[in-house]
Amino acid sequence: MSNDLEIVKVAAIVLSLMVAIIGHEIMHGYIAYKFGDPTAKAAGRLSINPIVHIDPIGTIAVPVLLYVSGAPFLFGWAKPVPVDIYTVIRNGGYKAAVAVALAGVTWNFALAFVSAGLFPMFDRPDSLFTAFIGFFLMYSVIYNVVLGVFNLWPFPPLDGANALRYLAMEYRWKGVIDILNKIEPVGMVLLIIVIATPLADWFFLPAEWLIKLLLG
Repeated sequence: MSNDLEIVKVAAIVLSLMVAIIGHEIMHGYIAYKFGDPTAKAAGRLSINPIVHIDPIGTIAVPVLLYVSGAPFLFGWAKPVPVDIYTVIRNGGYKAAVAVALAGVTWNFALAFVSAGLFPMFDRPDSLFTAFIGFFLMYSVIYNVVLGVFNLWPFPPLDGANALRYLAMEYRWKGVIDILNKIEPVGMVLLIIVIATPLADWFFLPAEWLIKLLLG
């Protein structure tokens, strides 16, 4: 691959990852705002300015280390958008809280499907510009699917666990609430164990299936 094409590819990777993770966080705050919580807006976190969302570790260090180490895909996160979930629940009930919890993954899957729909138009680039668009769309599918599936895992503090908790509160599933309360103190430990072991292959299997389906 020529140097120019490699630079275009890296730029597309960085942009697609930033759109995926920053958009994910903005959507949490935006949906909370629609239910009367101004916390994210007051903090300036509904802005598309990437600087206000950058987490030095998750947005810069981790993706760079993964890229340099030759990892099969990049991963990262932005600073979590502040949300006053009690205001959301007061105004819209537990279903509103579920909507806030799932707003980020909804963004990710929607962007993945739109990108997949546009990708065939640019999969045979005839210039560096169309190559950039093609790379951006392809990696948008990959990263958004991976982030969407990952965030649906039922481990606190991920979005899937939060949505499940609010659903359990809505329908009074006491057993589910008790289980989530028990694993919450060790949620991050469980998450690291899954990611760092062969269990990750099983947990990411839905992402692999969906990526293959969308990109053919």
